[in-house]
Amino acid sequence: MSSPHPTPPPAGPPLRWHGDGFPAADASGVHQALADLENPCFVVAGPTGPAAVSGGTAAPGGEGPGVLAAAAPLPPHRLGSAAFTAAHGVRLPYMAGAMAGGIASADLVIAMARENLLASFGAAGLLPSVVEDTLRRFAREIPGLPYAVNVIHSPSEDRLERETVELALRHGVRCVEASAYMDLTPHIVRYRLAGLRRGPDGRVVTGNRLIAKVSRPETATRFMRPAPAATVTALLEQGLITAEQAALAHQVPLADDITVEADSGGHTDRRPLPALFPVLARLRDAVQREHRYQDPIRLGAAGGLGAPAALAAAFAMGADYVVTGSVNQSCLEAGTSPQVRAMLAEAGIADCEMAPAADMFEMGVDLQVLKKGTLFPMRARRLHQLYQTYDGLEALPGEERERLEKQIFRRPLEEVWADCVSYFTNRDPEQLTRAADHPRRRMALVFRWYLGMASRWAVTGDGERTPDYQIWCGPAMGSFNDWVTGSYLKNPSNRRVADVAQHLMRGAAFHTRLAQLRLAGVRVPAGAAEYLPVPGEPPLPLAPTAGAS
Repeated sequence: MSSPHPTPPPAGPPLRWHGDGFPAADASGVHQALADLENPCFVVAGPTGPAAVSGGTAAPGGEGPGVLAAAAPLPPHRLGSAAFTAAHGVRLPYMAGAMAGGIASADLVIAMARENLLASFGAAGLLPSVVEDTLRRFAREIPGLPYAVNVIHSPSEDRLERETVELALRHGVRCVEASAYMDLTPHIVRYRLAGLRRGPDGRVVTGNRLIAKVSRPETATRFMRPAPAATVTALLEQGLITAEQAALAHQVPLADDITVEADSGGHTDRRPLPALFPVLARLRDAVQREHRYQDPIRLGAAGGLGAPAALAAAFAMGADYVVTGSVNQSCLEAGTSPQVRAMLAEAGIADCEMAPAADMFEMGVDLQVLKKGTLFPMRARRLHQLYQTYDGLEALPGEERERLEKQIFRRPLEEVWADCVSYFTNRDPEQLTRAADHPRRRMALVFRWYLGMASRWAVTGDGERTPDYQIWCGPAMGSFNDWVTGSYLKNPSNRRVADVAQHLMRGAAFHTRLAQLRLAGVRVPAGAAEYLPVPGEPPLPLAPTAGAS
């Protein structure tokens, strides 16, 4: 290792290292010193040049080697915000974000909770009965442990959003992750306000914590400010909140935590995190100066976080916590098929593409999916082009209709419509009412059938529909795969969600210490500058938990 531009020594006697270790200049020894996160790392003047050693102390005087640079102990729980870990009762400022349709499964949430780590159940797109069964399972298997439930903005299926919120309130869910919101709805406001009360010390207690995932300043502003007065009044008049809760609403932000979502899988604006995060950080600070909340809003980072250096960069920008998504989908606990996990494990950073979203098809909203090994993005875009061009199924040219029935749907469109009628009769009859005298809306429901089934075929691993798999995925997946090449995590059968979380966080701490030494002018050997996951490592020394979900 080298120190071409060492930090000027402090005034007074030079510092010398004292300890029991042996300074090393070779790549293996330097890496070992850096990776000992629980002890300080010193770069000292060795007989043949700079060397690294962990442990010991630096003090003036004595016979030890001179200290050129140092990095303090940095166990992973010291990254990010202690306020986040305390508020959510978790041991690391890390969250496994929701993946809809139960891909962020009950098994995934439970595995994380048992390690005192936070994960969000992917309730979006599931029937209320399925969500309720899952909440009962959480009550049995992880009582008192941390978890969140996703509530997704559903402008075309308002009933599902309302029922998910009602289930969360009925079953005492203390943390909700709100995603894909373009505007606030009474349902998400109700969830937040229904947990407010005045504590014995006079402070406002926010019993229902809200984590809002956003990618635009205008959306972030809505969640950073108190609930809109008109919505508060309407909820009070409907008896959905108490007078005390209505009175306290203006004293707290709508969300405790704002996750800044950059280039991610699923719904995404594909904003670069280094461009987006500072904008929302300045916005958060401005809102805090205006409202002087008793507990300042915390800001998390998501999107593109698939390798330790990326997490370290997010923390360096000021993130209070980090959120992963795509990488968790390739883990054993994810609610998807082995076929999909294998496909994800082979993805590169350029193997993603945008395609129409089923839940916001008519609005032209896209989401990011895997393109390697599937024809779904191309076929979904074709359906949206037809929707924009023609006024209904009856208006489709004969050759176009035949192509759809043979290549995409693989059945007559009348049969698909019959399936839509059966599905929405049980799920949301209002959809059928609106489509009754509206051929174009009817066409949209038929096309949405394909988009919805494409996700289902992927989850179940339907071998006959592999070319149609819809797999939500962002470039973080390719970054993760590149990082774990050569390690035991290359094989998806070895990927467990809590194990991945702890390796990512340990690696983030490693890269943070490496950056500290670089700022001091130290250059470490190339072979020492990467953290690679090793099986069977001792558990992370985690911070004591505080609070509970």
